[in-house]
Amino acid sequence: MKRPLPARPGRPVRGSTTGRPVMALLDLLGRRWTLRVLWELRDGPVKFRELAQRADAMSQSVLSRRLNELKTACFVTSDEDGWRLTDNGSELLQVFSPLSRFATRWAELIVEPKPAAPKD
Repeated sequence: MKRPLPARPGRPVRGSTTGRPVMALLDLLGRRWTLRVLWELRDGPVKFRELAQRADAMSQSVLSRRLNELKTACFVTSDEDGWRLTDNGSELLQVFSPLSRFATRWAELIVEPKPAAPKD
């Protein structure tokens, strides 16, 4: 039985009573382990057991739940080769490229400078 998405556009989600699509997407992606699952599928299909091993601290029940949510959201699919990103899932990861570049620049801004070496 297909489970309903925990975050659906048009319905209230965490941080938004309006359920705007962007807020529903951010709610879904903000769930524990969701981005990690998408990231691990970036290079092609992965069998369930291997995926569970790659995300070493994730329980198999949580992995199963996240995969089902991502499948319902049309970001992943599965076949005899394992779990893989859909075209929609691949496009989503491409959207993260500019965000990743921004995060790298941002991290450089907020990193505390290393203390100066003591003078002898």
